[in-house]
Amino acid sequence: MSAAKPVLVSGVKPTGDLHIGNYFGAMRQLVELSKTGRYRPLIFVADYHALNFVQDAQEMRRRTKELVVAYLAIGLDPKEVVLFKQSDVPTHTELCWIFDTLTTMPYLERAHAFKDAEAKNKEISVGTFNYPMLMAADILLYDAAVVPVGQDQKQHIEYARDTAEKFNRIYKEEVFALPEPYIMPDVAVVPGTDGRKMSKSYGNVIPLFASYDELVKRVMSIVTDSSGARPENVYALHKLVRSENELEKLYREHQGNYKALKELLIEDLERFLAPLRARYEELQDDPGIVEEILMEGKREARALSEAKMGTVRRVIGVTGAP
Repeated sequence: MSAAKPVLVSGVKPTGDLHIGNYFGAMRQLVELSKTGRYRPLIFVADYHALNFVQDAQEMRRRTKELVVAYLAIGLDPKEVVLFKQSDVPTHTELCWIFDTLTTMPYLERAHAFKDAEAKNKEISVGTFNYPMLMAADILLYDAAVVPVGQDQKQHIEYARDTAEKFNRIYKEEVFALPEPYIMPDVAVVPGTDGRKMSKSYGNVIPLFASYDELVKRVMSIVTDSSGARPENVYALHKLVRSENELEKLYREHQGNYKALKELLIEDLERFLAPLRARYEELQDDPGIVEEILMEGKREARALSEAKMGTVRRVIGVTGAP
């Protein structure tokens, strides 16, 4: 990877069982973007962010491993990507604290996650309230040029840009570059088996690495509406793995026969997912591969972040001659 390439940074939380909504909604696009050769990709497991949701040590370890294995299974190449754990790089939390000293509470109260939790009368942890500053540190540590996000996540990058500008202004030195959001094209909003957005919390998912029997069970449970010309929930999932031109003919031939259309969807999903599942299971059987990749990523990410933190420490006056 050439250091001259602009840096791409992306963090992924290990907070849930992966499903095809995760894959078609973001994972696939991130892997494809990392393969273009246009960027130097740094992708990290956001395990400190995940502490807001996962507070069990065994679950955290398991989900971290599963996430790394999943990304390798769908094509992420560790030779082309720096893949590491957020918790393996202490400068993330160090820089977050420095940003905390510049940030006001009213500013953080504008964050979508805080406002959503407040609207639901939830008791809000300091971690939830403060997560935009940790995210800003994640991004700014590496002079990220671009951060892949969905359209609804642009605020994260705005917080990072605001924080960079404020730090540079207060300390009168251009320490941090201003990142840009990279709005991923063709990001699918994948419906679940009940027609709502696919989400573990709704219990409507099709697991990404489901066995064939599990796949059959989930697809056959898809809710259908007999009022239209075709079962829209089935069709919406089908077009993820087959062209709409082909589906036009299929759905016309089997109009009204929803069982047959579900069986065709099972065949096409299985054809698409089986190689990913096989690769995932193969990697699961290699106990050392995740540790090896994360160790190398830790080494590279620490070297990169320490170079930036050396500048930050000097600028704020905690190192250097008095």
